[in-house]
Amino acid sequence: MSLDVSLVNKNVKQLCSCCGGEVIEDEYVYEANITHNLGAMAREAGIYHHLWRPEELNITLAKDLIEPIREGLADMRERSDHYKKYNSENGWGLYKHFVPWIQNYLDACIENPNSIIEVSR
Repeated sequence: MSLDVSLVNKNVKQLCSCCGGEVIEDEYVYEANITHNLGAMAREAGIYHHLWRPEELNITLAKDLIEPIREGLADMRERSDHYKKYNSENGWGLYKHFVPWIQNYLDACIENPNSIIEVSR
């Protein structure tokens, strides 16, 4: 099982590739996937709900994830040995993969602050 996150701009005017006419569509500006095996590590960093269940925090826009994720990621980097204790025994869910994944998601939130968060678990 895995977590899928997306940042979406709704109702964006675009040109149809077939006819060149104007169409209104959702624009996905970021999409990523990560294993659920990293949930315990995310909980320890205080960002589980921000990543897996933002709707439970009433968070719908990327800009509202920036500071909490930045803080959790900073702690993970400062105390890497502590967080590596949460590595999945089967190798599917490792600190060394999670930190860059979080950084990429954070960067996307910074670049697209008004995008809507979509999460699929």
